[in-house]
Parts: sequence; structure tokens; C-alpha cells
Amino acid sequence: MVQTVSRASVTVDDVTVGEITDGLLVLLGVTHTDTPEVAARLAAKAYRLRIMDGERSAADLAAPVLVVSQFTLYADTRRGRRPSWNQAAPAEVAEPLVESYVTALRELGATVETGKFQAHMLVHSTNVGPCTILLEDG
Repeated sequence: MVQTVSRASVTVDDVTVGEITDGLLVLLGVTHTDTPEVAARLAAKAYRLRIMDGERSAADLAAPVLVVSQFTLYADTRRGRRPSWNQAAPAEVAEPLVESYVTALRELGATVETGKFQAHMLVHSTNVGPCTILLEDG
């Protein structure tokens, strides 16, 4: 999930661990079929997507990116009142793929901030537009 933001930050235990202005907030969910190649493709797509002011991309503007791992994007709510997390990759699979995504962005020249994997995070953002886009591979 990609959002254009005027500012975004992530706080863990009252400490700001990542913060950007005028860039992209990426809420990143990882599922069982994801691979490092998928992570790299989606990172490039997000960074080059022409959703910033003037139909430019974050790459065009050298805009920063804040990446926050969010397994809850794969919640299955079709049955009952308690979401199932079966579609979310387990932590030992997801964490290296989140790192692959971040690495791919940095290799494209992006300035990247991150949340903290598996931590209880407070995510603050001011969405611009608002513009929120779900990106999927394939």
C-alpha cells in the first residue's frame, strides 16, 4: 500500500525510528508466494509510480520513502469477527523480504527510513491528495 504524504513517522517505545517529509509511506505486507524478485519489482514500481505532484514519481523528485512492515494487510475477514492471518508470511520469511524491498529502493537511489519489524509501532502520517494505492505483483 503506497501513500503520498507531506510527513510520516514511526515511533516505537516513545522513540522515533523513522521519519520523512514530502514522500511516500509504504505499508508493506508479505505473503507466502513473495520472493526477493517480487520485492524488487514492487519497490521499483512504487518508487517510479507517477503519483506525486505534477504527475512525477518519487524517483523524479528524489522523494524519501518510509517503509513499514504490516502483516495485517493480509487479514482474511470473510468468516466471523476474528481476522485470520494465514495469508501473511511468517516472520522468518517476511523479515528478509522486507529487507529485500528496502535494499531494492536504496539501490534505485531512494532515501529510505523504516519502522521496526515485529514491534508495536505508532505510525503517524499526513496523506496528500489523499492518494492511497494498493500495488500487487502480476
